[in-house]
Amino acid sequence: MIKDIKLKKLPIGISTLRTIIQDNYLYVDKTKIALDLINGDGRYFFLSRPRRFGKSLFLDTLRTIFEGDKEVFKGLYIYDKYDFVKYPIIRISFNDGDFSSKESFRKTILNILKENQNNLDLECQDKENASFCFRELIINANKKYKQQVIILVDEYDKPILDNIENPDVARILRDELKNFYSVIKGADEYLRFVFITGVSKFSKVSLFSGLNNINDITLDKSYSTICGYTQNDVETSFKEHLKGQDFNKIRKWYNGYKFLGEGVYNPFDILLFIQKGFVYHNYWFATATPTFLLKLIEKSNYFLPNLENIVKDERMLNSFDVDYIELETLMWQTGYLTITHTQTVFDSIQYHLGIPNQEVRQSLLGSVADFMTKNHNTLVNSNHIKKALFTQDFDTLVLHLKALYASIPYNLFTKNDMHTKEGYYVSVFYSYMKALGFDLIGEDCTNKGRIDLTIKLTNSIYIIEFKVDGTSALAQIKEKNYHEKYLDKDLPIYLLGIEFDTKSRNISKIVWERVEK
Repeated sequence: MIKDIKLKKLPIGISTLRTIIQDNYLYVDKTKIALDLINGDGRYFFLSRPRRFGKSLFLDTLRTIFEGDKEVFKGLYIYDKYDFVKYPIIRISFNDGDFSSKESFRKTILNILKENQNNLDLECQDKENASFCFRELIINANKKYKQQVIILVDEYDKPILDNIENPDVARILRDELKNFYSVIKGADEYLRFVFITGVSKFSKVSLFSGLNNINDITLDKSYSTICGYTQNDVETSFKEHLKGQDFNKIRKWYNGYKFLGEGVYNPFDILLFIQKGFVYHNYWFATATPTFLLKLIEKSNYFLPNLENIVKDERMLNSFDVDYIELETLMWQTGYLTITHTQTVFDSIQYHLGIPNQEVRQSLLGSVADFMTKNHNTLVNSNHIKKALFTQDFDTLVLHLKALYASIPYNLFTKNDMHTKEGYYVSVFYSYMKALGFDLIGEDCTNKGRIDLTIKLTNSIYIIEFKVDGTSALAQIKEKNYHEKYLDKDLPIYLLGIEFDTKSRNISKIVWERVEK
């Protein structure tokens, strides 16, 4: 008789390595990467990754290594390959705390330093000045323990990001943090290893002034899988947990985050997918509504089909700051976009960005559609829309698309002229259709120009053009022969012209025609 295999527990919400190992939780071994960092060139490292990506657990893995407790690592890669030595460690974590003002921030950081004083059995002479106390701790820990000091900083940017909608407070806390981190610059002789993590990549000028020796490994191929699960991890470490599941579908839904190397999954998605009984759901996305991001999309009248064709250089990807927030940079840093591939043009690397997977595509664009229309039920008629497109029921399609635009509150337009812009109507349609899961191409390039939108179904292809106030949309499609790009697909092609009236802020006419091959 074959005994049932006892599966290891899932480490949902656990970021302490010792707890995971001692309580028999499943652990995907990252100690080889940790060892490469420790034994490699340099001593100062910075890593940016989106939220809930395993940064805190990796930081705790480093802490446990530097504590010298070898037996915790029994059975792991590093166990017999590293000379475990106990170092004094200063841990700064901004995962929790009140950062609503300069006063509450200072109180929080002094409490963090007090905890470090207790752990190191040291006491700061200046207990009210965080920067002075930080420097005292480094120097005195080095003297007391006769070892250079380890500094581990988790969520270094959270005090700023928590106030991103209040730039005055964000600037104040940025300057506070800049003064605090500057202590590291002058303490080189006392330091063995420094590792700093966060979500955003603030420019070195604004936050790490003078700390020119820090090695940013965010886009280092050698460390692309430092956080997250690889496809191999999912198919081996979680083999028994995912027995009988469709790995290709799991990959489509949750894989796809790339940092110039192998793609990875957000661990939170995989753990919750298993724990919730293999239900496909937006587990990561649901942990935080990107309200600021949605407001930025609305404020900038961002043309959403441009999400299909984003190209940035390295300077733009690293340009985040309180006084200069570019939407696409923010979306990349927070995990709503990822690097799909790179291209070298005249010795300059260009980064092509795209939405990483089905979870983000469906959830983000559904939220955008709701936010742009100020309607939390924009997807309620989704089955009618899908059926109408698959059956070429254009009367039903017109009925439900008009209902979508009619549901947009009038007061949305009282302080702006969005309703006069073709791009607004296209963006609403695009986000709505993408959220429904359609294979949709925005700004679809042909040799005659760009198709506004192309929808590719299993039984047909739709070429769609949008116009406002009386301009013929169908005429442009026919004049440009946009359909020729898809003549080799052996599928019926439908040309769809959708025209809007800016006075009624709704569809005035939908004209369609089937291409006769």
